[in-house]
Amino acid sequence: MSTTKPAGGRVHPTAPAGRAQLRGRRIGGAEIILGLSILTLVIVVAIPVLLIFWNAFFVNGKFNAKDVILIIKTPETYKALQNSLLIALGVTGVATALGVLFAWLVTRTDLPFKQAMKLLFLVPFMLPSFIGAIAWKVLLSPRGGYINAALSRLLRLEKPIFNIYSLGGIIAIETMYLFPFVFLQVSAALERMDPTLEESARISGIGLPTIMRKITFPLITPSIAAGALLVALYSLAHFGVPAILGTEVGIYNIPTLIYRKIYASAGSFDSIRTGTVLASILVLSAALILYLQKLVLRRGRYSIIAGKSMRPLLLKLRGAKIPILIISIIYILVTVIMPTVTIFLVGSLKTYGLPIALKNMTTRNFKYILNWRMTRDAVRNSLTLSTGAAIVTMLAGTMISYVIVKMQVRGKFLLEFLGVLPYSVPGTVIALGMILMWSGKFGINLYNTPWIILVAYIARYMAFSIKSNSAALEQVHNSLEEAARSCGATHWQSMKDIVLPLIKPGMVAAFFLIFLPALRELTTSVLLYGPKTRTIGVAIYALNEDGETVLAAALASIALVIIVVGEMIIKRVTGGEGRAQ
Repeated sequence: MSTTKPAGGRVHPTAPAGRAQLRGRRIGGAEIILGLSILTLVIVVAIPVLLIFWNAFFVNGKFNAKDVILIIKTPETYKALQNSLLIALGVTGVATALGVLFAWLVTRTDLPFKQAMKLLFLVPFMLPSFIGAIAWKVLLSPRGGYINAALSRLLRLEKPIFNIYSLGGIIAIETMYLFPFVFLQVSAALERMDPTLEESARISGIGLPTIMRKITFPLITPSIAAGALLVALYSLAHFGVPAILGTEVGIYNIPTLIYRKIYASAGSFDSIRTGTVLASILVLSAALILYLQKLVLRRGRYSIIAGKSMRPLLLKLRGAKIPILIISIIYILVTVIMPTVTIFLVGSLKTYGLPIALKNMTTRNFKYILNWRMTRDAVRNSLTLSTGAAIVTMLAGTMISYVIVKMQVRGKFLLEFLGVLPYSVPGTVIALGMILMWSGKFGINLYNTPWIILVAYIARYMAFSIKSNSAALEQVHNSLEEAARSCGATHWQSMKDIVLPLIKPGMVAAFFLIFLPALRELTTSVLLYGPKTRTIGVAIYALNEDGETVLAAALASIALVIIVVGEMIIKRVTGGEGRAQ
């Protein structure tokens, strides 16, 4: 900044020159990139979410709480809200107990094969839960479920033992696929924990159970609570499992009720408005959960949880070692291996209901599925939309992350807020916002086209890209860019030749972090698909709804192969870093 030296000898910025430079900075490249970033997030994220609240609470431009109260007081709405809360509470409670137990076993005991067990406990994290729900429906359906039928024959029972079409069934299946949220949080906290306090207590003669109760578990309470709140947030807005196991017997939660309302009325405005009211309840519930999470995480900043690896105090299981190992293996067999194998076996059956035996197997279903036009369209749509969403979101996320991490401009807090907003908004709400935004009311009609699904994916997964790219940019020191600029390089040249090559691994990780979830996505797509824009998730769900269980299982088998191959590519490209993020 140019200066003048007055008589007194003190240096001051020259007022006219300073104002001119300040005016120049307001319209500089940084401000243009900031404006473009904010504009992107406002169009893709903010306006659709605001339209949800506007349509819920305003009619013809006037605030109308009367209709909102009437909709909430409707018995089916009240029942759906009650079911959502019961499912979320049940899943959170059981998933937290399992997650803490298994995390403690693999980090603080001498359980054999701990590393392998840890990887296996994370497998449900990458499998679509709605495919698991189809597998368990085949196994535990009251009428014809293979396990129920076998137990009834064996024990000569008149009624089936299990009924998967119930709140208990939904809670059990969601728990299997969501407990890794808690497992990841707690095992990471236990591995990082400084063991000196535990060792000091042990030297003082305190028994291990007392140490665990009074030292270890109080210290990881914030991690337990953070994982539990993530499970609650996900379960509250979950569509797949309740849709497959609940709607058939009249059990609805809020996302499945929104879906039923919109499709039962062929997308009428009244049903969409009812959906916006229900979606507002979901958003407010999610906001409350995130606020509680923030409070808990704030409490968790203890200095005794170190940021470096330390050798923890291990409990010797002694005689219980083998029984606990067997129980853990049985749990993995039942929750991971059995449903996955079931999907492949049922997909190979000549007809659903036949005994699972080699003579009843055929490859005809897979050939039919691969040659069926609907399937080919669904696979092509999913691959195209996932790739497109991953590329666009990766590039936009890089630009937004650069503004957040590297630029000193006013207003970037707005970017941070808008960037994480979709992460806290349920997929059903994102879909409803897209319908309101892109159905022609504002001059652009994308409804029933793949573009509306693409925009929804971009909105939903933008937080993943910002998170991954921000982490990569934080590792690039500003001095590298400053050195390039001092040698005469332009801003773009320093970006192209220095910053982008250094953050390339983070960008690649962001691509795969978006590509795979989008590939198996169901919650958002099921509200937005048209006759020619079915995705893999929607096609599997539709086949299952039509009673084509064998074909649904065959397509699910193909989807699982694609997902597993994708996960292997992620691990190879990112060295495991991408999945950890």
